[in-house]
This record gives sequence, C-alpha cells and structure tokens, in this order.
Amino acid sequence: MKRTFAFILIALAAVALFAVLVHAVLVATHLSEPAAITVHGLTPRRLWATTVAVLALIAVVIGGLALRQSGPIGSSNVGMLPIIALVAGLIAVVNGALNLSMATGGPRTGNGVVGGAAALVLGLIGMALGGLALARSRRSLSAE
Repeated sequence: MKRTFAFILIALAAVALFAVLVHAVLVATHLSEPAAITVHGLTPRRLWATTVAVLALIAVVIGGLALRQSGPIGSSNVGMLPIIALVAGLIAVVNGALNLSMATGGPRTGNGVVGGAAALVLGLIGMALGGLALARSRRSLSAE
C-alpha cells in the first residue's frame, strides 16, 4: 500500500514538473500569451508538433528501458536502446525548437507551440536517459 501511494505521488510530481517545464519554455520563447482568435482542429503545425511530441515520449520510454537494463553494448538488442533514445530525443529537440522558433503566436493559435514545447522538454529528458544508460553500459563493458 505504501509503495503504491509513493508511486502515485512520484507520478503526480513528475507531471507537475513537466507542466512547469513546458510553461517555462513557452515563457522563455515569449509564446505564453493565449491567442485572441482561437483556431480549432488539426493544423499542419499542430500535427507536426504532436508527431514530434510522441517521438519524444517514445525516446523517454526507450531511455528508461535502457537505463533499467544495464547490460554491455554488444551483448544483445538492449545495447542499441540508449543510442535509439539519444537519436530520437535529438530529433524531437531539434524539431520542437524549430517549431517554437517559427511560431507567431501562443497557445490556441494553431501553431503547435504547446506540442513543440512538450517535444523539447521530453526530448531533452529522453536524451538524458539515453546518455545515462549509454554511460552505464560503457562503464560495465570496461569493467569486464
């Protein structure tokens, strides 16, 4: 029971931290003001931002799996997971930053700024997890 409660608290804290980081990115890029005219539906930039945010989320999941399994690089398919997380995270960070740099308005303008900010934050987290897993697997490989 205590373990489940602790897991729920950690998950809530992670979601809150993610929301704060996304808002910080929007404030830093001066795109935090809501639009005067709201655009409904899926626009090409929203689709781009959503796709990149999903790629960033995949990078976080793969980076977490790679960090969980600390086998040497050449031992199995697990050795490729850190590299996949790094590449997917890098693609997400670059595309999220590019989306934010091209945006002309804040949330609800159809520019995909929230998705771009989420991709930027999640891509950085995925790259960090992949880098940690790669460093751990290299260290275990050199210790053998």
